Amino acid sequence: MRALVVEDDPTIAQGVARALVEAGFVVDRTGDGEEAEHLGSTEPYDVAVLDLGLPARDGLAVLESWRKARATFPVLILTARDRWADKLAGFRAGADDYVIKPFRLEEVVLRVQALVRRAAGHAQAVIAAGALAYDTQLGTFTLEGMPLKLTAMEHRVLAYLIHRAGRVVSRSELAEHVYDGDADRDFNALEVIIGRLRRKIGADAIETERGRGYRLRR
Repeated sequence: MRALVVEDDPTIAQGVARALVEAGFVVDRTGDGEEAEHLGSTEPYDVAVLDLGLPARDGLAVLESWRKARATFPVLILTARDRWADKLAGFRAGADDYVIKPFRLEEVVLRVQALVRRAAGHAQAVIAAGALAYDTQLGTFTLEGMPLKLTAMEHRVLAYLIHRAGRVVSRSELAEHVYDGDADRDFNALEVIIGRLRRKIGADAIETERGRGYRLRR
């Protein structure tokens, strides 16, 4: 999953980004409202964590701009503004959740994971596809009840596919969500990773739709 963290306090931004990376997310960071507006309107994020008090452009204005640009990814507002009027304004602008500073990083990660899961249409914390199961809160995979050992990139790819189990995911879409923003998006490397995953979870578990992409069977 690819997340955008918009926070002008470098200590908070680094802490949130690190916690999300440890939870398996690919994270882009910015502390500037104008850059955040551009990134959220042009990049395919799965979720955003957004501060309201930003330089250059206020967080509410950024969020309103994203929604006007038809960006549908869920947004968690992270702010020191704790008045009901501020919360109401945030939800009316298009926020999906709201956390007041100070906060626990663990809570932010859990809320972000829940937003991503629900946005993909999953109500339960554990997503299953056949004998494969993914605990979105623990960030762990099991196959027939046994823990599955994966590399970091294998985990990213399989997590994205299981959130969208049953539908075709193009190579370009997959690359956009599992590689860091400034990393080279190598389709050949993705094919190698898909091959390794097939050996670990079953040759028929991930189907290739020629000319379209990959589909994890339910």
